[in-house]
Amino acid sequence: MKNICAHVWISGTVQGVGYRYSTAIQAKQLGVRGWVRNLPDGRVEAMFEGDRAQVEQMINWCNRGPSAAVVQNIEVEWEQASGIEGFTTRY
Repeated sequence: MKNICAHVWISGTVQGVGYRYSTAIQAKQLGVRGWVRNLPDGRVEAMFEGDRAQVEQMINWCNRGPSAAVVQNIEVEWEQASGIEGFTTRY
């Protein structure tokens, strides 16, 4: 099974609404590896690695986010998987 990697930027009302926390929980439930962090410009950035179905489910979840989030846009860049272990929240 080939792992894929998605580098994702989410914009909208995505900071101060539990987006990073909820992303980490969702990723762990799906078995996706990677990380998530807030950016100074108000966006959230994330890296997801796993099999295609897992990563696509994660991106679909990011389009909604937690209930308090208002997602306006998502940018996805596909990259080479680098073997990230676990899922972390970066600060």
